[in-house]
Amino acid sequence: MSDSRSTLVLGTRKGLFVMGKKGGDWKVRTVAHLGIPIPYATIDSRTGLLWACLDHGHWGQKLERSADRGATWEALAAPKYPEGEKIKDDLEAATRYLWILQPALGDQPDRIYIGTEPGGLFQSDDGGASFKLVRSLWDHPSRKESWFGGGRDQAGIHSICIDPNDTSRVLVGVSVAGVFESTDSLETWAPRNKGLRADFLPDPDAEVGHDPHLMVASPSDFNVLWQQNHCGIFRSTDGAKTWTDISEKGGPANFGFAIAVHKQSAETAWVVPAISDETRVAIDGKLVVCRTENGGKTWTGHRKGLPQADAYDVTFRHALDLTGETLAFGTTTGNLFLSDDGGDSWRSLGSHFPPIYSVRFV
Repeated sequence: MSDSRSTLVLGTRKGLFVMGKKGGDWKVRTVAHLGIPIPYATIDSRTGLLWACLDHGHWGQKLERSADRGATWEALAAPKYPEGEKIKDDLEAATRYLWILQPALGDQPDRIYIGTEPGGLFQSDDGGASFKLVRSLWDHPSRKESWFGGGRDQAGIHSICIDPNDTSRVLVGVSVAGVFESTDSLETWAPRNKGLRADFLPDPDAEVGHDPHLMVASPSDFNVLWQQNHCGIFRSTDGAKTWTDISEKGGPANFGFAIAVHKQSAETAWVVPAISDETRVAIDGKLVVCRTENGGKTWTGHRKGLPQADAYDVTFRHALDLTGETLAFGTTTGNLFLSDDGGDSWRSLGSHFPPIYSVRFV
């Protein structure tokens, strides 16, 4: 298998691209599903299988996998809501979007999770051959009254974090509802939103109704979690029991979607900021990546190699990834950037891709 630092998988508005590195040059090796939106694509490190979530529009949501890095594909049945299931009492539930596919960990070799719009979590225990709705979360008493759509019509699960030390513990990020945790193998769920703000609600401190854009756990310490949120950047050091606002007051590190955390340091993370709310483009027309090395106490902006005039990019929630000190991110204007020095400097790997939805190292 290729070195993870030499392979990138891109999900875009017009297909899936597998990029490879030879020497110092990156090239597109494989193009698949050309013309079809790929909201998310990733490789399962347990099996080497490449997975793609497809948004066919008129034909609905599809799920495919490849055993040869995208040369050939196998179609599988996408998660489907049970007949008669309701989002609200007067609104039928149907799979509208596949937000994320998350392989489980080593002690669950055949388990895969998929987060969907309208807010359902699906689980497979046969390697993706079939999926079932996780009813315990879907039936949570807060869902019908307090979950709602943000950027899309209905709520969506876009973040799934599994505790590597205890796989019975799973956290999900729901837009718009907040963070929910199960500590008993998905039997029960509890909201974990204390300390977050929902400035768009009558009660900004409501228990449910928050809008995490992305939540990630620190690889070196699962109890240290980070989220880009509609109302700022937040961090937890107690396993999501409480959250602290670590936004940069008066600085660019405030609003955005993507966030990445260093593998060895739970204090170090990166974000790609934007102008908030309706505008959602690079701040002042200048693209910047912000890094903290002290848990969000301070942030530094890094611009070397990034466009500093007439930039209208924004980076979606799954379009930033890292391996070691190598980071890559893509933008809605089809730009792809890579840093080999922890974000100090950047170079373009291409400026004519379709809008980029997800970026993943193998």
